[in-house]
Amino acid sequence: MSSSPAPRRAAKAVLTPLRLVALGFAAAIAVGTVLLLLPAATQVGKSTDLLGALFTATSAMCLTGLIVVDTPTHWSGAGQGVILALIQIGGFGIMTMASLVGLVLADRIGLRGRLNAAAELRTSGLGDVRSVVVGVVRTSLLIETAVAACLAGRFAVGYDEPLGRAVWLGIFHSVSAFNNAGFALFSDNMISFATDPWICVPLLVAVVLGGIGFPVLFEVARHVRGRTRRRWTLHTRLTVTVTAVLLVLGPALVLVLEWSNTLSERGVGGKLLVAAFQGIMPRTAGFNSIDYADADNATLLVTDVLMFIGGGSGGTAGGIKVTTFAILLFVIIAEVRGDRSVTVFDRRIDSRVQRQSLTVALVGVALVMVPVVVLLAATPFDLDVLLFEVVSAFATVGLSTGITAQLPGWGQLILVVLMYLGRIGSITLVSALAARERDRRYTFPTERPFIG
Repeated sequence: MSSSPAPRRAAKAVLTPLRLVALGFAAAIAVGTVLLLLPAATQVGKSTDLLGALFTATSAMCLTGLIVVDTPTHWSGAGQGVILALIQIGGFGIMTMASLVGLVLADRIGLRGRLNAAAELRTSGLGDVRSVVVGVVRTSLLIETAVAACLAGRFAVGYDEPLGRAVWLGIFHSVSAFNNAGFALFSDNMISFATDPWICVPLLVAVVLGGIGFPVLFEVARHVRGRTRRRWTLHTRLTVTVTAVLLVLGPALVLVLEWSNTLSERGVGGKLLVAAFQGIMPRTAGFNSIDYADADNATLLVTDVLMFIGGGSGGTAGGIKVTTFAILLFVIIAEVRGDRSVTVFDRRIDSRVQRQSLTVALVGVALVMVPVVVLLAATPFDLDVLLFEVVSAFATVGLSTGITAQLPGWGQLILVVLMYLGRIGSITLVSALAARERDRRYTFPTERPFIG
């Protein structure tokens, strides 16, 4: 007995724009690669090979921040401008992807499917998705401008940078922070400003706002302005709650683990600021104010976990997303308690959402473990640094122990593919799964294999 053709139509409606988005990202990376290969993109006396240009363009477009050449000394102003443009385009692209899919679904499937799509793809509902896209662009530019002004003022007043240079530094790092890219125009990234709150705090604010997701930002903004008295949606409550926990837990763990290591020469205030910076940046910005080559192995592992979880859906962060992590956590809690259903904040979680979360998490594990095994077998690097680098690429974070440039060419190509899949893969997978709802008119007999 055949199932209804509606799910197939819905899936086709979603997959078509998803293919376009994937091709759009690939095309932008190709254009960026060509532009970075131009002599004008590099400093006088420098040259860029194809792999270096491809790696940098992919890292910028996918909002990662991993580098194989030193950004401030290798790239000219024109080259840095190309990188900045790719970061901004990548940020807008990833933030509007769910809205684009929601628009297509709303146009081509029925009311029930539209409601499901609006819930599962994190769009605003049945309204005009184009207005959401405009809101995303407007909000992004507003936050980036405010942070850029703070940074530019600090660079000009506190570090005697010429006004033009200070403005450029402010704009570049603001866009890089809000889009969770992690590119910096200083050879040591942010280590020189590790204890400067006027630099670190604006960057942290931009990273958190960009990474928490626009559906959450818009809903919280409506509550703050008093435009709605309804309680937050489950998605917003989950995202805010898990984000708040990780914003405390991450810095606390870094503080404890690095207190007598990379933080040993800092005062108490400096320790707290650096720990906060490095506890928040793995979600998933990539700025660093410590040298991860000197970090404790336990810190690297904690950072791996934070990077893999990532930030909120519908934002610029990578990883499997905090909602995916939260759903799986509550599934475990429900199973341990013996509950027949998974409930979160007095709401029952649909079994399809549970399966989608498990699928995203396990696919993410596979995408991390396979490259790690390959690189571990064929390169001289240890497991801890290879795992760190691969997770950073998959979760589009950009933190590094410094081995990226030392990897063989094929190893760097693996990271290029990982950055691309990490940026668009999870959204493509979840969106496609959300559109495939097939109700069989029969069931098979139940049987329970041994577990554990």
